[in-house]
This record gives sequence, structure tokens and C-alpha cells, in this order.
Amino acid sequence: MKLLKQYNHYHYYNYAKEYEFSASSTPLFGFQRKNIGRVSLKKLYSDFSMFSKCLGSFGGEENDKMYCLEKDREWTAEIGSSDDESVDERAESCGVVKTSDRLKRANNTWNSNGSPVERPRTCKIFTLEEISGEELPMLKEKIPWGPSRARELPRLSEAIMSSGPLSIDMAERRSEFQVYNSMTKQKETFKPRVEGKVGMYVCGVTSYDLSHIGHARAYVAFDVLYRYLKHLGYEVVYVRNFTDVDDKIIRRANEVGEDPVALSGRFCQEFLSDMADLQCLLPTHQPRVTDHMEQIKDMIAQIISNGCAYAVDGDVYFSVDNFPNYGTLSGRKLEDNRAGERVAVDGRKRNPADFALWKAAKPGEPQWESPWGPGRPGWHIECSAMSAHYLTHAFDIHGGGMDLIFPHHENEIAQSCAACSESRVSYWLHNGFVTANDEKMSKSLGNFFTIREVTKLYHPLALRYFLLGTHYRSPVNYSISQIEIASDSVFYLYQTLQDSEDALSESKEEMMETNAKPARMGSDAQEFINKLRKEFEAKLADDLHTPTILTSSLQEALRFINTYLTKLKKKLPKQQKLSFLKGLEELQKEVKQVLDVLGLLSSLSYAEVLGQLKDKALKRAGITEEEVLQSIEERMLARKNKEFEKSDQIRSDLVAKGIALMDLGKDTVWRPCVPAQQEQKGVPAQHENLPAPAAKGPPPVLSADK
Repeated sequence: MKLLKQYNHYHYYNYAKEYEFSASSTPLFGFQRKNIGRVSLKKLYSDFSMFSKCLGSFGGEENDKMYCLEKDREWTAEIGSSDDESVDERAESCGVVKTSDRLKRANNTWNSNGSPVERPRTCKIFTLEEISGEELPMLKEKIPWGPSRARELPRLSEAIMSSGPLSIDMAERRSEFQVYNSMTKQKETFKPRVEGKVGMYVCGVTSYDLSHIGHARAYVAFDVLYRYLKHLGYEVVYVRNFTDVDDKIIRRANEVGEDPVALSGRFCQEFLSDMADLQCLLPTHQPRVTDHMEQIKDMIAQIISNGCAYAVDGDVYFSVDNFPNYGTLSGRKLEDNRAGERVAVDGRKRNPADFALWKAAKPGEPQWESPWGPGRPGWHIECSAMSAHYLTHAFDIHGGGMDLIFPHHENEIAQSCAACSESRVSYWLHNGFVTANDEKMSKSLGNFFTIREVTKLYHPLALRYFLLGTHYRSPVNYSISQIEIASDSVFYLYQTLQDSEDALSESKEEMMETNAKPARMGSDAQEFINKLRKEFEAKLADDLHTPTILTSSLQEALRFINTYLTKLKKKLPKQQKLSFLKGLEELQKEVKQVLDVLGLLSSLSYAEVLGQLKDKALKRAGITEEEVLQSIEERMLARKNKEFEKSDQIRSDLVAKGIALMDLGKDTVWRPCVPAQQEQKGVPAQHENLPAPAAKGPPPVLSADK
């Protein structure tokens, strides 16, 4: 840490230092107080250690300002004897380094014998904040210091804990992060090759059609990983490619009579639009195969030079027999492997498991010149070449769907290692499949859905919430009942945040009154914030276990906020109200931090998101808001006429459509809800009239297939 400033409050003998935080170091926290009195300073400082230990370490981003009380020293001298020592000499005997701005003698502070005048002292604790001018951020709580130290320590400890949340030490959080490595078949502590930096490559889409929810599952999962790595303070280079030349693209282009390159470019943009809707951050690089032909050809040439590939009539094949470690990721034996090709096995191959690195040109297909004749690259070589180009041959994380383990990722490993013996991926991560109503997804069963088909009726946040509700390595079952529950959860989440925002806005002036005693949140709010943060960090550190965060930690936080909102509706003493508001404000910040890392915090206002959720609910119900309001009026009239059976029927009819009525005093409002009859089998009714995807020959289950 770089020392920026040192502060000396001579009247109370309090000392603090301001540091510039370095993310690679762990700052020290301690408390030092120069009380030159008739007491052993060693005893005095040992008293403070009992509460300073519970605070842990500070963390922060590079160049953050941090205020830290000086580290404890070993005090050996008994201070306060009535000899003629000067104050500076006494301090020096205790190991204090004398400087021009420390231990200044104040007028009328010392008795003639050199001992201090008895007076109350004030202990001040410094928290991690940005400096405001020359003013130090201090606790508002002042603790008088007298002979009864033991009695005052609990108050001081309470004041520290109420001064605001302390972030968990960065290095400790990083060291606790574990991921499941598909190569070793076990969880491993994540440790990047270069301290503080992470290189991550995730296989992207083959852009020939709209993306399906299997794609959504993969890229939402790796978006959370990307966000969490950034949350841990890592500098992340995230690469996700586009396969924009491929057999599927050519076949689809021929079907619709469109240029393959133009068709692929169009669906690349559609994919990016879907990812933006799902709030997936843009990767650092999004390379396209057609822009990296030179890198691909260079790698193929290197593999041939190293004796692991051969050319036949303009095609180039990888020789699996010349790569003895083939099959290490998938665990498949070489004699069992005939995969790796998307077409029938070519009799020119030396081994049926050999796969294409370069394909000779065919009439009407895109082609590029090469040393082996005009043609285009095979599927697997693309990712090897582009990952090496952007991340070098050795990088940290390679991800994709479980269906890519074989043959795609197995072949990538073979190619990359054949081209460069130093090639290595530290962690292989794979997400699970998506099924529909516990059945495989396929067009023949009528349960194959694109992202657009889902988000036409449900908010993209609901789809993201649904996907995060299952651990990324487990299969996730898509059903209308589950997406309805996810949508309802998102509405509850944003309604709670909106209610909290309204309560804080209404009391904004009251909270900013300069004459009011500064508010500090109650211990219950602070304890809950600490609990939420601890659980959040622990679950994400455990191989990104998002389901528990959504179903437990986050729900508890929302209930806690609503409890505070209920209390604030009552008439309260001013300081108690301000305390509740402070707790509400800090808890809302913590919830937003959790949502941000999960990618569930929209850039839109809470009200806008709630409005969008209500619009989607009306669309699913097949009614307009005017019709809902008319039903509310009819129900109010029925209640007024004591026609309670009719009133109940109106409410029930709306609930069956996913519209709930809520009576608030004399007024009635509506909100979306899970429809009463939602457990459906087969194809959901809401999807019956949606257009079928244009893509042909879908895989049996959906993942981030190429």
C-alpha cells in the first residue's frame, strides 16, 4: 500500500493513515492510541484487539482511498512516572518514531510533572471511503474514554459495526473460488495463470438461425462467471466467437436463396440483440471465422509440419493416431470414436476418427485460397486458432455446453497441442442441457423454442431468472409453470425495490436535515447485510451456485426490506425512523450489488421494468388493461351490492388468467401472478400459435451446440 497522508489530532492523541489501495496486497487493520497516562500502553492496546479482530480486512479496487488506523505495536514501557522525561522521550521509549507532525505538546494539556490532565477522550474509527476535501470520515458515535475501559469497549465495538459494511478481503475471496473442471472431473480452487488476470474463451453460435433457449442457458451461465470474475477484481479477457461459415449456414442460405455471408451476418446481429435482452455483457472480443483465415491456415500448416495432419485432394485431416493423448477430456477410447465429422465418413481417411481441418472448395460455396487449394476451414480448427490468437496457446478457462465435450472440445485439444506443445487450458467448464416438460427438445415434439418465442410473452429478466434457478451444470427443465414462477419472482423483486425507493424518496429531505442527529442503521440491519453478503459470496464461490442465492438469500433480503417498509408506515420517533431508513438504504444497495453480479439489475427504472412485466402478463392473458380495470369496477359494484359470490368469481376468473387483484384500503390494484391452472402437459397453449423456428434438423437436446 502507498501511504498518502498521515493525520494527527493532537487534542485527543488519535492517529490515522490514509493509503492508496493495491488490489494485490492485503491492508492491515489495527488501532493505536497514544494515551500517555498512568497505565501500561501494552495493556491498553491489547484491550482494543478484542474487537479489531472481528472486523477483518478491507478490500477495494485499484487506487481506492482507504483510511486505516495504525498497526498495533509492542509496548514495553510503563508510562506516567513523575520523572523529568519529556513527552517525546516517553513516546520514543515505546517505539514511536518521532516526526514533525506527531506528538505535539498542547497548551494546558500536561501537568507540571508531565502527566496528562484527566479528561474524557474520544476514540474514532476510520472506514473505507473516498476522502472529501481534508475532512476525515469518522464515526459519528463518540465514545468517552475514562478509567472504566471494559465498560466502554462494547459501546465502541457496536459503533464500529454500525459504521457501515466492510468488504471481505479480496485475496481471501479469490482463494475461496472453486470451479468444476471437466478435465479432472472434480472441483478445483481457481487460480489464474497470471495473478489478477483471467483469459476465458467460450464457444459461440453458428449463425444460421435465431438462437434457442439452449444458447441462452450457456451464455447466461458464462455471463455470470464473467461478472463474478470482475466482481473479484480480476482483469478478464473474455472471447466468444461467431462461426460464420459452416455447412449449416451454406445449407440454410441455399434454402432461402440468400448469400451465406449475408445470412450469417444478419443472424450474428440477431444473436447480439437476444444477448442484450438477456443482459449478457459484451465479451472483450467477438471474432468471426471469416476475419481470421490467415491464423487458421497458419495453425493448420504448423500441425502438418509437426506430423499430425495430412492433405488429401485439397482436404486436410487431423491424424488422431499421431496424437496419443486423444480422448483425455471425454474419456472415450480411440477405437470407439468415429465422430468429429458432420457428414458421412470419408474413405480417404487413415482413421475413421480423423477430422477435417480444411475442406476443399465446392461449387457455389464460400472459399479462400490456401496452400492446399481453395476451400474453407473445418469446424474445430476455428476455435483453436482464434483462442490462441487472442489468449495465446495457454489460458485459464474454456467453456461451452456439455454437448461440445465431444467431439468439438476433444478435437480442439488435439489440434492446439499438435500445433504448440505448450498449449494448455487450466479449467474446462461445461453447462448442462435444456429439456422441455421433462422431454428432449425437438421440432418433431413441438417443444423447440427460440429465445424470441419465449421473450415475446415473458420478460427477458424472467428467462434469465429461470435459467439461474438451476445450477449451471445440471439439466434445466423448461416449462410454462416454471417460467411463470420466475416471472412472478422478478415482479416481486422489482416491486420491493420500487417500494423501497419510494419510501427513501419520501423521506429524502428528512434524512438530509443538517440539524438532525446523524442516523445509523440498527444492529439487525447490519447483521442481515453481513449475512447476505457472506452467503452470496460463499454460494458463488462454490462453483457459481446461483439457485440458493435466488431461492434463499435473496428472498430473505426482500422479506427483511418489506418488514422495514411495514414498520416505516407506523408513527415512529424521529431517530428510530431515520435508523430504519438508513438500514433500508444500505440493504437496498447490497441487494442491488447481488443483482448486478447475477445480471438481474436492469438499466431501466424499477417502474419501467414493472410496466414491462405487466404488459407481458396482459399479453399472456389475452386481455387489455382497460378490461382489467373494468373488471375491478364490476367487482367493486358487486361488493357494494353485497353480491360476494359474483365478486369472488370476478377475482377467480382474473387469477386463472394470471392477473391478481389486491385491495389496498378503498382502492384495488392489479399485478401479474402465476395462473391458477398452470401445470400443463405437452405443448403449452400460449405457444400453440407461435411460428415454428425455420432451422431444420435440431439436436435432440438444446445446449450451445454449433
